[in-house]
Amino acid sequence: MAESRRVAVIGAGPSGLVTARELQREGHRVVVFEKSNQLGGLWVYNPRVETDLLSLDLNREIIHSSLYKSLRTNLPRQLMSFSDYSFDCAENGNRLNFPEHEEVLKFLNEFANHFAINDLIRFNTEVVRVALVEFGGNRWIVESKSEELSSEEVFDSVVICTGHYTVPRVANIPGIKNWPGKQIHSHNYRVPEPFKDQARPLYTFSIVVVIGDGPSGLDICRDIATVAKQVHLSTRSSEIVVSKLDNYENLWNHSKIDHVDESGEVTFLDGSTIHADIILHCTGYKYDFPFLETNGIVSVDDEGCAVGPLYKHVFPPKLSLCLSFVGIPSQGIIFLGSELQAKWIAQVLSGKVLLPSEDDMLADVEDHNRQLEEAGIPKRHTHRLHPHVMEYMDWIAAQMEMPSLDAGLKEMYWSIYKCAREVGYANYRDLWVFDNLAKLSL
Repeated sequence: MAESRRVAVIGAGPSGLVTARELQREGHRVVVFEKSNQLGGLWVYNPRVETDLLSLDLNREIIHSSLYKSLRTNLPRQLMSFSDYSFDCAENGNRLNFPEHEEVLKFLNEFANHFAINDLIRFNTEVVRVALVEFGGNRWIVESKSEELSSEEVFDSVVICTGHYTVPRVANIPGIKNWPGKQIHSHNYRVPEPFKDQARPLYTFSIVVVIGDGPSGLDICRDIATVAKQVHLSTRSSEIVVSKLDNYENLWNHSKIDHVDESGEVTFLDGSTIHADIILHCTGYKYDFPFLETNGIVSVDDEGCAVGPLYKHVFPPKLSLCLSFVGIPSQGIIFLGSELQAKWIAQVLSGKVLLPSEDDMLADVEDHNRQLEEAGIPKRHTHRLHPHVMEYMDWIAAQMEMPSLDAGLKEMYWSIYKCAREVGYANYRDLWVFDNLAKLSL
């Protein structure tokens, strides 16, 4: 008979929702802890920003969401679906191939309603401590707080689904302590209007430097270019030649910042210099689990780049039957990937699927890290799946004797990357065409 465990799921974003469903399907007793008053996690837009725009003040009020108002998905709706509940199940709005964030949140609410997941969620309940029960046979004390009331409960297993887009990583720029301009991290960016070139004391940012040419950096610099006098995009590359970007008259592409100084000037490695009013860091986020106490068994590295050791980005080898993570990887097919991780966890906990020995799992983690190092891949990409997304997802599916990912979805995924390379990230959402939608099983 399959084993039934009492499981705490922390977070009611996409990963937490699908994890709760899969655990319940396997007969586990599930409680989902969600500190906000609604589900959706990252996909809940909050117009408020933090008082410290770099999010460095430890005493600041933390705003969970990092959504900006104009955000659309990087993947089309077919790749934002779950295996048995497609985006088209929900009565969504304007049918964009790459939906806006409001539509994603609506889809998640429809998903939760369809599978009665709301009944499992304790809203407005923040988990403040997760610690091993002393002499408790690898069980956990979960301490939570709700409306000034605290409670402690014991669970057989804990699954952490809190995401990793809330604690910003800020660029280390030589001379920044003496630079007189203003700084902001994209975590606290919502709309472009505050960057408009107009004579108001708090809104005079007319020349903006955006650091980072990832999806958010490229979206935001084009957003700001609609109102600012000039926007200068700084990439990691030292080989970029100064050039106009995306046919904007006021948007330039630059190499990495070399240094800034007390005059307000920003100097790039390409030798160009501009006098900027603001630097906007689109430099990513750190992994952070402040509530988790494992006596050093699981840790986040000093720069917040990697969580470890985690077998296949999911299981800590020493605690594999009582602690797991969903949604750690980046640059993948996140919803479907999280669903596969959740199915795997649920079946491991019920005893249907067996994991390798602790030693074998540790050896696999060490081998993964060694391969990254030998390939010269920075530590910040420890959990990046691309370009091995399909191999990863198919491997997890095989552990449960499930079929591989639909061939049409694989073809769609690679067609998006091909389109982005050919036409540029700025344009691929509008120019991408996929001729084989009929092949998809979703």
